[in-house]
Formats: sequence, C-alpha cells, structure tokens
Amino acid sequence: MFKFFITTLILLQGSLFAHCDGCGPSSENKGGTLTGNIKYEGKVPKPKTLRMDADPVCGSSHSEQVLTESFIVDKNMNLKNVLVWLKDVQHNHVASDETVIIDQKGCVYSPHVFGVMKNQKVLIKNSDATLHNIHSMSEVNKQFNFAMPSVVKEKETSFSEIEEPFYIKCDVHPWMKSWVLVQDHPFFAVTDIEGNFKIENIPAGTYEVIAWQEKFKMKRAITKTVTIHDSSDTKQDFTFIKPEKK
Repeated sequence: MFKFFITTLILLQGSLFAHCDGCGPSSENKGGTLTGNIKYEGKVPKPKTLRMDADPVCGSSHSEQVLTESFIVDKNMNLKNVLVWLKDVQHNHVASDETVIIDQKGCVYSPHVFGVMKNQKVLIKNSDATLHNIHSMSEVNKQFNFAMPSVVKEKETSFSEIEEPFYIKCDVHPWMKSWVLVQDHPFFAVTDIEGNFKIENIPAGTYEVIAWQEKFKMKRAITKTVTIHDSSDTKQDFTFIKPEKK
C-alpha cells in the first residue's frame, strides 16, 4: 500500500511539472519602453484664428474661436503634436488590424497629427453637413483626391510605402490640414498637451529616434541615439529651439 502511494505521488508530481506553464524564468522578450518630454525654447508665435466665414456650416459648428493647431505650446513650454519615431527597427510586426480614424468635424481634421503603419486601414469620416474634398500631398505614396459630400460619411484608404510626414488637406476649406507619418513598424508616438510621449514593446537595441514638429519640418527635426533594454524604461527628452534670424 505504501509503495502504491509513493508511486502515485511521483506520477502526480511529474504531471504537475509537465503542465506547469510559466514556471521558472520566462524567456519571452518583453521589449523596452521609451518615454520623454518635448519642449520649445524661444518666442512663442501668437496663435491665429481660423476664418471659417466662407462656409456657414463650418462657422456655426463652433461656439468659440478656433485656433490653428500648427504650433501648440503650454505655459511650461511643452509642445503638443510632435511626432516621435524610431529608425530601422528589426521586428516581426505585421500591419495593425486596428483602423486609424481621421474625422472631419467642425471643418477641422481630428487628429491633427498621427502615425500609421503601411497597409494599415485608415478610415476618413465626414461628420459635417457640408462638402469636403480630401487631398493627400504625399511624395512617396500614391496621392488620393476625392470629394466627400455631406451624404458620404466614410471612405477607406491606406498607404503602402514608408514615408516621412506629409499632409492631407481639404481643397474646399484651405485651413484644414492633417499630418501623417507612415512606417513599417508600430514604434512611433505623438506628444500630448504636456509634451509627453511613450513608445512601448521596443526590441532591445540601439536606435536613432527622430522628433518632428510641423513648423520645423524634417530640415530641423531632432535626431538622437537611444539604447533600449528589455523590460526597462529609457528616457529621452528633446528641445526645439527657434532658429536665429540671419
């Protein structure tokens, strides 16, 4: 009886260890996280008011003045809407199955700045009771240019090639503009109202990281080198400085 008990116990232990998923140290690559803050140094340009009088639908959509979004800085000089991305990342990510949405609401594009993976679905919406005409100003990707009357509420598109930030505009309302970055990986972000960004699950390695702001364009984009370690955070801040007049 005792021998039977010992044999049964040994078999039971073997069964438990054989099915112990996650026991011991994990070999799964968790990747690293890049965080940072982006500021501006210099005289802050005065925001301009968008003149929407030409289209009554646009003007009546807002109870207050609508300001340009090309340069948004808070009292602490934090920059919003800065694109941050990594270059030359070796990865096995396929295009995200999440659809990126660009909405035309109140005759303004939302979001004003965004990133997308190549071949990822982009849904362009028209939430306005007026005509819009969407025109992409890409240089690498094939341009699109189509009308969206008030009765056409959705159009789907995508970008097949990697491309540095370019803008999408409305040919009917010239103040409407949205900037897009196209990459073959998901390691990009846009700064929030406090100038902060966060990029997660980055494969370990040393990379060039680029910060781009609409007014500074690629010519004055900032590039820094960062080293990412698995399961750890790396911090890298940036400061855009107003160029001196020559």
